Amino acid sequence: MGIRTHARRRIPALLAVLLSAAMALAACGSDNGDGGGGGEEGGGLGEESQSQSGGGTIKIGLLSTLEGPFAPFGEAANMGAKVALIEAGGELDGTGPRDAVTGAKAGGKEIELVVESSDATPDVAVEAARRLVEQSKVDAVVGPLSGDEGLAIKNYAKQHLDVTFVNGTSGAQNTTLRDPAPNFFRYTTDGAQWMAGLGKYAAKELGYEKVATVGEDYSFPYDQVGGFMTEFCAAGGKVPKKIWVPIGTKDYASFIAQIPKDVDAVYVALGGADALNFTKQYDEFTGRKTPLLGGSITVDGSIIKGLKDRVEGTVSAGPVAVLDTPAYQKYAALLKQHFPEAGPPGLFDLGYYVNMKSLLQGLDDAGGDVSGEDAKLREALSALKWDTPVGPVELDENRQAISNNYLFKVTNGESRLLDTVEHVNQTLGFDREEYIAEPAFDRENPSCP
Repeated sequence: MGIRTHARRRIPALLAVLLSAAMALAACGSDNGDGGGGGEEGGGLGEESQSQSGGGTIKIGLLSTLEGPFAPFGEAANMGAKVALIEAGGELDGTGPRDAVTGAKAGGKEIELVVESSDATPDVAVEAARRLVEQSKVDAVVGPLSGDEGLAIKNYAKQHLDVTFVNGTSGAQNTTLRDPAPNFFRYTTDGAQWMAGLGKYAAKELGYEKVATVGEDYSFPYDQVGGFMTEFCAAGGKVPKKIWVPIGTKDYASFIAQIPKDVDAVYVALGGADALNFTKQYDEFTGRKTPLLGGSITVDGSIIKGLKDRVEGTVSAGPVAVLDTPAYQKYAALLKQHFPEAGPPGLFDLGYYVNMKSLLQGLDDAGGDVSGEDAKLREALSALKWDTPVGPVELDENRQAISNNYLFKVTNGESRLLDTVEHVNQTLGFDREEYIAEPAFDRENPSCP
């Protein structure tokens, strides 16, 4: 019996979050439905867009956020994607995010890179994809970056079955879990998978029985809270109160007042400065230093530096860890060599690297065949298994990544690797049919008060 089913049977009601809140919004998004953008113009289901390039060249479109407040994340993403092309024999035309890479090959054919940009909104992402597919005639697209964009691109992909789409860092669960596109592949895990292990650890190892949650009121925190609660509730834990705060909140007093006094911990799905401000105000308002649990973008360097001993012992979870493996060390070295201004490997560059490299390996395995509806390429992509810089990856039946997740604990002022949760699938190890039958994660679901 699935975890969420246990929680539902106890409750008669419906069961029925690297750097800042902006980073969270950029990284992930809605999993409550299929999102906007799918009804845009661009041809009906199965319409041939004639995007396949001829001869010995394969065109790949690179779609990320190079506009608006999330431009730094798109710049990092493009670095990661280009490292994969460099490994395939390519050379940088420049280190700018819109500069091309020439000379890369896959499947015996030369790769032509076409760069397009969005601003992390679904409509703009679809317009960028349309330029790649319908004007530049690309054979494949790598991207997008944010979750809501991912849902829109999934629907657009259904209209262009002759083009193969491979995710960037979009983490929306429903991009692949429900009603997936047959030509959309994701070799990175989703926002709920990023919580794998945390709920169980909180209940079984830390002994927490009651936890309140605080997250911004949009789709990515819904995924994070939902992923945490899936395990925590099944392990017997209760979440008597979920607090949703508007993006950009500065004064948390009215929200803090809603948190029950008897909770064992507060799970915080806020990023960077927001998590810092919330915690400081919580301590001042309540006079208590209740233990914290962190979402995937919560416990970064800024909160550790700003709160010091206050967050010592805080446990969090996420898909990116510093590993002492040849794959990680090689990637980190190449990133720094070719992009000296880059920081250490992170969510956006690694995500785009993994997805671009997966596409290139699929092209190799398919002999560069992108004819028709990319049958050989998609067969190769579906069967692909490889050791990424952050662990092994393979795909499930919906072309969604099954990969490792990591638990971290703040120890002596550093967020250090605590444990590895191996082979995390999209339903967090629970029965697939029961999991999908539950309502999608939102403000109300799941529930175990």
